[in-house]
Amino acid sequence: MHSDHSHARLFKLLIVMITLLLTATACQVSAPSASPPQTTASASPAPSSSSSSTAPAPVATGDFQEAIRQVVQRVKPAVVQITSQQSQPGQFNEPFTVPSGVGSGIIYDNQGHILTNNHVVDGAQQFLVTLPDGRTFKDAKLIGNDPQTDLAVIQISGDNLPVAELGDSDQLQVGDWVVAIGNALGLPGGPTVTQGVVSALDRTAQEPGDGTRSSGPYLFGVIQTDAPINPGNSGGPLANLAGQVIGINTLVAGQAEPGVQAQGIGFAISMATAKPIADELVANGKVVHPYMGIGYVPLNPGSAAQMSVSNEHGALVQRIEPNSPASQAGVQARDVITEIDGQELKDESALPKTVSSHKPGDKITLTVIRDGKSMQIPLTLGEMPS
Repeated sequence: MHSDHSHARLFKLLIVMITLLLTATACQVSAPSASPPQTTASASPAPSSSSSSTAPAPVATGDFQEAIRQVVQRVKPAVVQITSQQSQPGQFNEPFTVPSGVGSGIIYDNQGHILTNNHVVDGAQQFLVTLPDGRTFKDAKLIGNDPQTDLAVIQISGDNLPVAELGDSDQLQVGDWVVAIGNALGLPGGPTVTQGVVSALDRTAQEPGDGTRSSGPYLFGVIQTDAPINPGNSGGPLANLAGQVIGINTLVAGQAEPGVQAQGIGFAISMATAKPIADELVANGKVVHPYMGIGYVPLNPGSAAQMSVSNEHGALVQRIEPNSPASQAGVQARDVITEIDGQELKDESALPKTVSSHKPGDKITLTVIRDGKSMQIPLTLGEMPS
C-alpha cells in the first residue's frame, strides 16, 4: 500500500516537472521576438520606391535644381552681350564699323550702367549691346575703363531695363555653389549658364599680354572657380545661390603663360574690388593708382647667385622711368628690392600687391641691396600715368 502511494507521488512529481519544462521551453522560443537583433532584422522592409532611406536624394536634387533656376531667372535678364566695333576706311574713304570682339556685361543699376572687363571694350570705337530679351542698343557709351584692374563701365539708355543685384563677395566661403552666366563663344540664342563651386579665395592672377607687352597686370583678391568660363564669358557675372552677383568672370588659368593648359580653373574679379572701381569710373571716368615707375623681374636663385645676393626673393630692377618717383628717390637699375616697409617680397606679385594697397602721395621705405650692401630708400608714391 505504501508502495502504491509512493508511485502516485512520483507520478505527480513527474507530471509537474514535465509541465515546468514545457513552460520554460515555450519562454525560450518566444524570447527572441523581443530581442533587439530580431527587431532590427524584422524592421528592414523589402525595397520600395517610397523607402525613407532613398527619399532625401531626389529632394535635395530638386532643391538644388530649383535654386539654380531661380538664380538664372534673377540674373540672366540683366546679362548683356557686348560686341566691340572698330572703324575701318571704306572703298571711298568712308569709314565703316566691323566687329572686333564679343564679350559680356551685367546691368547693375537703373541708370543703365553695365560693368564689364576692360579687355572687352579696349580699343573699340563703338559698342553694340544686346539684351536677352532681344533689344539692341547701338548708342552705348564708354563711361570709363581701368586697364590696371581690367574693369570698365559702359552705359545704355532704355525703359524697363533689367537690373541685377550686387552681393557681398566677402561672405563667400570655399565650397559655395556659384553660377557663371555669359555669352560663351558668342553663340546665338542668348547667354550660356554654367555652375560650379568657389575653389579658392583671395587668389592672385596675371592677365595675358596685349601685343605691346608679354604679360598684363596682376589681379589681386580674385575668386577661383571651377564653373566653366569660355571666350565670350569675359565681363559676365558670377552669382551666388541667392541670385546676387559676387564676381566678374575674367580669365582662365594659363592665359598669361603660353603652353600652360589647365581645366576647371577660372578667375573672377570679386565684387569687393569691382564695385568701388565701378563707382570711381562713374564718378570720374578713371581710377587713380599709386605708381613707383620701375620695370623689374623677380629675383630667383640663379640671378641671386650671379649678383652675389644672399636673398633668394625680391625684385631685380631693370628699368627706371624718367621723372618717376623711383628716379627721384634714387633707385637704380640692378638694385634688388627685398622689402617694402619691412615686409619681405616673397613672390613675384608681392611688389605690385604691396604698392597697390597704398594711395598716391603715400610714403614708403624700400629695403634695397646695391653692390652687396643693404640700404633704406624712402620713396613717395606718385599717380600712375593714364
